[in-house]
Amino acid sequence: MIANTDGFDLCSGAKEIGQTFLSLNQKPFSRKGARMIIDESDLFRGLSPEAIGEIAENMIEESYGTGSFVIKDKYLAEHFYILEEGKIRLSVGEKGRITHLVSAPGETFGWSSLVGHETYTASAECLAPSKVIKIGKDHLTRVFEKHPASGMVFFKRLAKIIGQRLINSYYTILSASEGEDQPSYG
Repeated sequence: MIANTDGFDLCSGAKEIGQTFLSLNQKPFSRKGARMIIDESDLFRGLSPEAIGEIAENMIEESYGTGSFVIKDKYLAEHFYILEEGKIRLSVGEKGRITHLVSAPGETFGWSSLVGHETYTASAECLAPSKVIKIGKDHLTRVFEKHPASGMVFFKRLAKIIGQRLINSYYTILSASEGEDQPSYG
């Protein structure tokens, strides 16, 4: 394991460069494989074939071991990720409270990079060996500037995903507070 300056451990398959992680197990994704992953992700449904082709051209597959971080809260947000296989815990804050579990192929994370945040708002820790597809935010921006109708569809779907995660968080908070003792007034 390689320890970074924040005390978090990265698996031997990744190293920290500045404020980003580089998987040492990365390779360009095949066009056929990219299409399969895009087809599995609700986020990309309805995009033009041209936009999908351009997105697929710059996908990178990365592999991470259990306990390693794909991204960390407050680190530079430069990429967007699609889960290919594995299980990843998204958490916020220093105590790493779980906000969402990414476990289905095609699920996405790292959206902070796409909505104007300079840094990620959550950390993504692998709970099992995981493969992810990485897409650069600058590349996606260029594709959607060239194909604005596809960009509109993509961002509407992204807003729906973020909204659903927010609602799920509300339910988690509500269910946790229901177990607390209510004060007695008698």
